[in-house]
Amino acid sequence: MLTISNQIKPINFTKLGCKFEIDELWSFIGSKANVTWITYAIERATKNVVAFFVGNKSKENIKTLIDKVLLLNPTAIFTDKLNIYPSLIPKPIHKRFQYCTNTIERKNLTLRTHIKRLSRKTICFSRSKIYLEAHLKIYFWG
Repeated sequence: MLTISNQIKPINFTKLGCKFEIDELWSFIGSKANVTWITYAIERATKNVVAFFVGNKSKENIKTLIDKVLLLNPTAIFTDKLNIYPSLIPKPIHKRFQYCTNTIERKNLTLRTHIKRLSRKTICFSRSKIYLEAHLKIYFWG
């Protein structure tokens, strides 16, 4: 799986002025005691994943993802009510309404259905962060 994922390059998303949604979902690495977060951004119209990150929900980690999205000069970035986002996303383009993240929340459910290791009630989980990232890379861009 690692050799396949190393051959896959992220989509080269260069369209400027789009709308994006950013969200996170949790999973396990190694054991159920070791929770990790998958934070990713999708372009709202095409539903393509622009970038993702596997790790904890710290401001520094999420900032790298948001910086990639901000380089695309977005007209709007939709997020949930996580308290980290307002300090990272400029206020004029940051939207936090009740139903603004329906597309990415639906994608979260699809991910949990398609990828067994992301299912909530399961005995399957990733043994390492490298394999989880490889699996997501193949799923998103393969």
